Amino acid sequence: MILRALYTALWYLALPLAGLRLLWRGRRQPEYLHHLGERIGRHTVRFGGPVIWLHAVSVGETRASAPLVQALLEAHPECSLLLTHMTPTGRATAIELFGKLHPRVQSVYLPYDLPAAVERFLRHFRPRIGILMETEVWPNLIAGCQRQGVPLVMVNARLSERSARGYGRAGALARNAFAGLSAIGAQTEGDSQRLSRLGARYVAVTGNIKFDITPPPAMQALGAEFRNRFGPRQVLLAASTREGEEEVLLDAFANLCPPEVLLVLVPRHPQRFDEVARRVRRAGLSLQRRSGNDPVMADTRVWLGDSMGEMYAYYHAADLALIGGSWKELGGQNPIEASATGCPVIVGPHTFNFKVVCEQAIEAGAALRAGDLTQGLTLALELLRNPTRRKALGAAGLDFAQRHRGATQRTLSLLTPLLQAPSANSPRHN
Repeated sequence: MILRALYTALWYLALPLAGLRLLWRGRRQPEYLHHLGERIGRHTVRFGGPVIWLHAVSVGETRASAPLVQALLEAHPECSLLLTHMTPTGRATAIELFGKLHPRVQSVYLPYDLPAAVERFLRHFRPRIGILMETEVWPNLIAGCQRQGVPLVMVNARLSERSARGYGRAGALARNAFAGLSAIGAQTEGDSQRLSRLGARYVAVTGNIKFDITPPPAMQALGAEFRNRFGPRQVLLAASTREGEEEVLLDAFANLCPPEVLLVLVPRHPQRFDEVARRVRRAGLSLQRRSGNDPVMADTRVWLGDSMGEMYAYYHAADLALIGGSWKELGGQNPIEASATGCPVIVGPHTFNFKVVCEQAIEAGAALRAGDLTQGLTLALELLRNPTRRKALGAAGLDFAQRHRGATQRTLSLLTPLLQAPSANSPRHN
């Protein structure tokens, strides 16, 4: 209790800095300055009946939630679904995915982890259950749900060794928070063990919901359209690249890859699109942008994927993909989307955020690992010259993605008893 009081005091002290950070980020993304009242628990969105609340912090978590959102709506037709996020891109992704379900599905920002803001949020929406996608741990939010009798469940949970050590340093604050969760659905047995060591009381291994996402037919059609624009050239996709990776990648691409290879470069964060475009030009490579919607010229070396929500189309259009975030010590990105489209994958040495799934993909023959970007590009060129091996990698990816499906139903089974519990929406006192 004392540690949480100190944590709360630090939050109040940091609140002016949080406001300044919103202003700073709003210079690049004005959407950060919208709905500011929601950040302190002042919401205007309302629902007419019982509410299931699901928190997906940003784009990746929101996309990963899609199978679960659909399953919850089908299993509980009497309920509306509230999505909460922390970023404008997460909120925009929810509108893209679920906009047609409005007003049954609506999105707001989750308030900062301040007791009063959390209290206002919970009293306003009175959710039957709260669901946290992946690993979002907010001590005051968890305590507030306990006070108001709202079961709070973490699903699709993953926790690397590095993150577990970080939470471990928080001591009793983290242990009490994990212990306050009603249940956790972990992606792997390793995640389950690390969460249990941190104090989680009921952890089940439910698998990774991302395996249950089916590439949308519209994205497959768009990918075919992209491919037609590219012409006969071979296409190398650099997917979800992060700061510090593009400069090395572009230099290596300019030195190693012939003009017959087109680099499709898709940065992870949209606020960096213009910055990455400038880097391409500084590398002396001819550039076109997806947003220009123009035919891709034969002498274009780099096509910048400056769009949101089209990653499946990029994978569908590519001959193979280098997975961003894995070439610097950033933890990597999930290769599941690529495997689900049959796109062969090369990952770098730093995949600690997706350790198990990357190891599983490599073991299944769906992915390869390279020690750095120069090695990655050299390996990519070998694969581009070897269509038989490339086709085998793609087929293995499709099989890998198919064999790991089913996490959504296992997660739904974890949630159902809590949704049906008679005390789920009545306050209890601890």
